[in-house]
Amino acid sequence: MILVLNFGGQYSHLIARRVRELGVYSEILPCDVSLKEIGRLRPDGIVLSGGPASVYEHNAPIMDKKILDVGIPVLGICYGLQLIGKFIKGEVLGGKLKEFGKKELHVKKNGKLLKGLSKKEQVWMSHGDLVTKLPKDFDVLASTDTCKIAAFENNAKKLYGIQFHAEVVHTPKGSQI
Repeated sequence: MILVLNFGGQYSHLIARRVRELGVYSEILPCDVSLKEIGRLRPDGIVLSGGPASVYEHNAPIMDKKILDVGIPVLGICYGLQLIGKFIKGEVLGGKLKEFGKKELHVKKNGKLLKGLSKKEQVWMSHGDLVTKLPKDFDVLASTDTCKIAAFENNAKKLYGIQFHAEVVHTPKGSQI
């Protein structure tokens, strides 16, 4: 079972549907779900959805950051990636580049997250904040011409992030990711 934590983005239901299309049960929960409730549900993974907010906005949606430490694989998409970046003491550049549309992803390292992808892939971006730096134990997997950290992973901590939307048809290999 995969939990999709909803940070107010328009794609939460689509993410859950894409997970179900892969034959895996998924549930959508609000982003402020308790760690106790997550423990009760015993998910195999958690997806942090995108959302329209900046991680720096007053009253921006937030989750219990301890979720990142319980050993459940977590994939952050768009805002979810930015929130992981903020929680792990990376650098997040707030609102300097708003981007929406088709981009070319430059895969530097496939890792687990981008396994089987070509060196260049089409993806769909929709964001305002950017993660610009990560701790040394994180691998930067891909970039675009305007986003130097478009995908990352830390297998030991089971933390993964993509700045683009894998769940939309405009990212042709999104289901593979």
